[in-house]
Amino acid sequence: MNQVTIVYWSGTGNTENMANMLAEGAKSAGSDVQIQSVDVANADELAQLEGFALGCPSMGAEELEESEMEPFVTSLEGKVNGKKIVLFGSYGWGDGQWMRDWEQRMQQAGAEIVGGEGIISNDAPDDETEQKLREAGEKLAQI
Repeated sequence: MNQVTIVYWSGTGNTENMANMLAEGAKSAGSDVQIQSVDVANADELAQLEGFALGCPSMGAEELEESEMEPFVTSLEGKVNGKKIVLFGSYGWGDGQWMRDWEQRMQQAGAEIVGGEGIISNDAPDDETEQKLREAGEKLAQI
């Protein structure tokens, strides 16, 4: 893949930092990277790609951010069949249920989750999470 696109929503900056770590991995594998906040992303354009990344922290009762990210993901659901997707995000409470629900939702829509599961970080990403994100970026670059 010549271009890797990463779309995210971030409240505290942790998920944005994760997007940048993912981008570093893709760049190291030779890809051009486009990072977009979900408020400027276009679901139809994203759906034209073979693979991409989506990032959102856990909000409320372990769910996606509801005013921008949830509607964006809803608009993508009918367009992800056969796509390879990296999911990522941070959380401050709970056990990651929002990510398991998001993975299942995308898989039921026909997407393949790169690496088999989303990448989550309790608050700021640690070294292990950073490594997972870089590796996921490299995998996206190879699609």
